[in-house]
Amino acid sequence: MPWVGSYARFPQYRARSGKVDLLEDRINDCFERSMNGKRLDPTGRDVRDIVAYFAFLSNGIPVGIEMEGQGIPRLAAMRGDASRGRSVFASTCARCHGASGQGTALAPPVWGRGSYNTGAGMARINTAASFIHALMPIDRAQRLSPQQAFDVASYINTRPRPDFPRKVHDWPRGGKPPDADYHVLPLASAPSTNQPQGEKQ
Repeated sequence: MPWVGSYARFPQYRARSGKVDLLEDRINDCFERSMNGKRLDPTGRDVRDIVAYFAFLSNGIPVGIEMEGQGIPRLAAMRGDASRGRSVFASTCARCHGASGQGTALAPPVWGRGSYNTGAGMARINTAASFIHALMPIDRAQRLSPQQAFDVASYINTRPRPDFPRKVHDWPRGGKPPDADYHVLPLASAPSTNQPQGEKQ
């Protein structure tokens, strides 16, 4: 999760895009999916400034080093219950994210027009549950059990949110995770035997 060291981890093969992404690609991925915004010109000043900031944060960090806090421990998959998750959301999450998931001055929307869209990593139940369990609530992290995290992730991700039509092009070389609960186009070609299939965040 830290941005420190992120500059030293790119270029990076990402299974979801099926190619080697530049840091500029990853930045735009966040703008388009997690923020449900518009893609920026990868050669424009805004993206150059963001990349320069990441480079500053990564100054002195060796290429490829694992940083403390990098990634989130993945919970073992389990079935979430959206009805139970609604109660967890009301008692634990609504104070920051709003009773209707609309967001507040403290935290962003988790569903509705202003939330992340269907192509975002957080739209995947296991990803959302792992994030919630490790880091939420922000002031009392790891308060929820794994089951509660899956319940509230299931509730949140069954609420309406913007679509991301281009998600059908994800994982073009295969390897779509089970919790990516959407249709993708058939494989464009068989994956190379020496092509890495993993993806680091």
